Amino acid sequence: MRISSILQSKEVIASCEIFPPKAGSKLEQTFEIASQIAALKPAFISVTCGAGGSTALYTEKLAHHIENSNVPALAHLTCVASGKEEISVILDEYAKMGIENILALRGDLPKDMDKPPPGSYKYANELVAVIRERGGFCIGAACYPEGHIESSNQDEDIDYLKQKVDAGCDFLTTQMFFDNNVLYKFLYKLSRKGINIPVLAGIMPVTNKLQIRRILQFSGTALPPRFQNIIDKFGDKPLAMRQAGIAYATEQIIDLIANNVRGIHIYTMNKPDIAEMIMKNLSEIL
Repeated sequence: MRISSILQSKEVIASCEIFPPKAGSKLEQTFEIASQIAALKPAFISVTCGAGGSTALYTEKLAHHIENSNVPALAHLTCVASGKEEISVILDEYAKMGIENILALRGDLPKDMDKPPPGSYKYANELVAVIRERGGFCIGAACYPEGHIESSNQDEDIDYLKQKVDAGCDFLTTQMFFDNNVLYKFLYKLSRKGINIPVLAGIMPVTNKLQIRRILQFSGTALPPRFQNIIDKFGDKPLAMRQAGIAYATEQIIDLIANNVRGIHIYTMNKPDIAEMIMKNLSEIL
């Protein structure tokens, strides 16, 4: 089922995200993780893809597994190191599998590559346009409530986002954020720019101190003082930090839904137990 149709048919949705293992690893454990998350009955499950499409085959296999679990899959597709023919082959495979939802991303270059190879795509809006022209898919794209780390300012970043939307996106999913006011201000700016497609709020349950350090290093996401206090108080107490992180994410989601945000996307970090606890906390709200 297309995510655009799900968004039209339900007042509020909650979805989840998983990532495949590194290339060369076995998939059995990740298949089990996907099945456990599918049992929670999210609106859909998205499957990430490694830098330069390094885990593209695993992404395909996991997406197919999820579809066979009677949950729609959203397959991430990166383009920065891929040519038109390669992208066309991948899209053909997804169509054969019955996968209708693609998250179109620029992606990151592999570590051994300093610039895109000749003939490859450079920007996500190019990929969105190609998928839209091909037809047959619901197309999502990423957005950044605090601005992309490569953009000089948020206005510039929103201008680039508008190019993706105009190229044919059906919905957007945000990078994680920990202050809901950041999202509310961002949504207002999108509206002023004429971006009116659905925006799913990306929520990351942070359950250990090392995890948040990695997030901040690569995303540029800011921590509000309230959340920093939680980390300072409970960061060295693993069970307490886990409980506090789940509670914080739950509270974020409740506030978002109360303020008419219709889509919640949970970055599960491949931890079905944490996703389950959040879903249980929201059982009468969703």
